[in-house]
Amino acid sequence: MSQKYWDERFETMPENRMRDFQLQKLKSQLQYVYDTNQLYRAEFERQGIRPDDLGSLSDLGKFPFTVKKDLTETYPYGMSCVDRKELARIHASSGTTGKPALGLYTQADLNQWTECMARALWAQEVRPESVFQNANGMGLFTGGMGFLQGATRIGCSIVPSGTGMTERQITLMRDLGVTAITCTASYIQTIFERAQNMGVDLRELPLKSGHFGAEPWTEEMRSEIEARGGFRAYEHYGLTEMMGPGVAFNCENYALHINEDHVFPEIVDPETLEPLSEGERGELVLTALQRQAMPLIRYRTRDIGRIYRQKCECGRTLITMDKVMGRTDDVMIISGVNVFPSQIESALVTFECVEPIYQIRLRKKGYSDSIIVETELKSGCEESQSEPHEELSRKISEKIRQIVGIKAPVVILPHNTIPRSSGKAKRVLDERGTK
Repeated sequence: MSQKYWDERFETMPENRMRDFQLQKLKSQLQYVYDTNQLYRAEFERQGIRPDDLGSLSDLGKFPFTVKKDLTETYPYGMSCVDRKELARIHASSGTTGKPALGLYTQADLNQWTECMARALWAQEVRPESVFQNANGMGLFTGGMGFLQGATRIGCSIVPSGTGMTERQITLMRDLGVTAITCTASYIQTIFERAQNMGVDLRELPLKSGHFGAEPWTEEMRSEIEARGGFRAYEHYGLTEMMGPGVAFNCENYALHINEDHVFPEIVDPETLEPLSEGERGELVLTALQRQAMPLIRYRTRDIGRIYRQKCECGRTLITMDKVMGRTDDVMIISGVNVFPSQIESALVTFECVEPIYQIRLRKKGYSDSIIVETELKSGCEESQSEPHEELSRKISEKIRQIVGIKAPVVILPHNTIPRSSGKAKRVLDERGTK
């Protein structure tokens, strides 16, 4: 196959035709959840609204939001719109407390998800001749199976290495001629470190592309990954409740395109919940357009970003979104300033001698919250670092002030002090309840 697009019809569909398609699907989906899910039906009736009140796309703002609490309170099957025997698979969020938020799929849902993932990977250089290493967890986490399905659909050779056993990951990459790898952006940093210890230069391997998701990571981190790995670093955005990865993907120009024939995006003010215009920053809200088992309506993702239409040189007309800078439930309010972990990361990666690996200790200082940033020296910098740690800490702290607007103490630790992760990294340690 030599075509540029996996699904040219939808990837390059003119905006007016896409909006007509979305309106048709929204009308069908609202009627579907009203007829098949008693919780949606009750909420529609409580708010005095019916599916046929949707006359235009803007009318979707009249309909109620769905939030994660709705999923956990109705666990396990309260959000399902199909009989249990029609469920082909069940995934779950990676939350560590309380009941998980489930992702329910019919076979048709899995087929749609597979197509979205194939579409994304095709845009990112994956081809039938690729050797694709999947270093994501192959369990309830949607990442592992999502990438497996998309790569299988394309028809490439797949190395389902899973998470952990980092030295083996590197050995497989080298011995099998891996050309593409997927994992979290945090875990690829661990792979870089271990490869250096093993004397393996990843830049000399056939690796052409890395495919990362499941956690926010910055443009500065992309540059760091590409410089250390010698391959292009692409993003995948998604969430278990909507399908998993496959909601949005980078094209070759790094625009983050939303698969808007499957997912309808909105941006709302996270405080007032009023809809915002394209280009305004707020909370991303998503509606599933074609799912059967669990088609969420106006799901509040808690992710902060923007959506906007732009003429992309890749030729895709799919609406684009910003890289997610953080979540409304991750934001720390320090001295009246909203601070996201990704902003701290942006500061750290500008310093060559520290790892882009960090922890933020959130503490109480009087009646206010405060943070301490911990990072560590790169391997080899302990001996060669001529600059005193105190001066380096001061410079990093000043860089954080320039980006975020607050002063934060920075502690520089010896190399390999901060715990590594093979999945999502835990960046914020909330110590406000400890003495």
